[in-house]
Amino acid sequence: MNIKLYVEGATRRSDFERAICRQAFSEFFAAAGVIHRPRTVPCGGRDAAYKDFVTALNGAGPDDLILLLVDSEDAVHPKHTTWQHLKARDGWDKPQGSNDDQVFLMTRVMETWFLADRTALAKFFAKGWNPKALPAWANLESVDKVKVFDALTKASAGCGVRSYAKGNRSFKLLAEISPAVVEAACPAAKRLLDRLRSA
Repeated sequence: MNIKLYVEGATRRSDFERAICRQAFSEFFAAAGVIHRPRTVPCGGRDAAYKDFVTALNGAGPDDLILLLVDSEDAVHPKHTTWQHLKARDGWDKPQGSNDDQVFLMTRVMETWFLADRTALAKFFAKGWNPKALPAWANLESVDKVKVFDALTKASAGCGVRSYAKGNRSFKLLAEISPAVVEAACPAAKRLLDRLRSA
């Protein structure tokens, strides 16, 4: 089976950043025990990721498994499926012939996963890291993305040039966090990993 995972993130204008993104996801999935790891396709913005996913679906063969991974951005209504959330928020239609187990959310953003593994954060940022700036949220996936970014910014403010930033640094951090810790704190992450492990 050929598995392709279309992801939101990494600018299309930078081959270097796209390569780091692909490597980070590969390392994360390997650490999660995914045997048949997908080919990660960084697409830039979320709309581009959706369009690339739909295009890939239309050209997929019987041995191709096409998946989509994007941020939820906002809270997901408890009675909504992933596609219902994306229809309500982004106006995206569920492509004909696709299944609900082909689209996945980083709830609410990739940085939510980082906050799940505070040990990895402390090791990654090292000198100047301030763990006291991270609130003890009981349910990480319920935390607004603005608060997630604000917490990372404040906790890493004393790290100088290593302070948190989107892009290459965020992908390098993705490769360092523990999938077991992340999926224990983030059910949406576990849903993705379980799907990949079963492929």
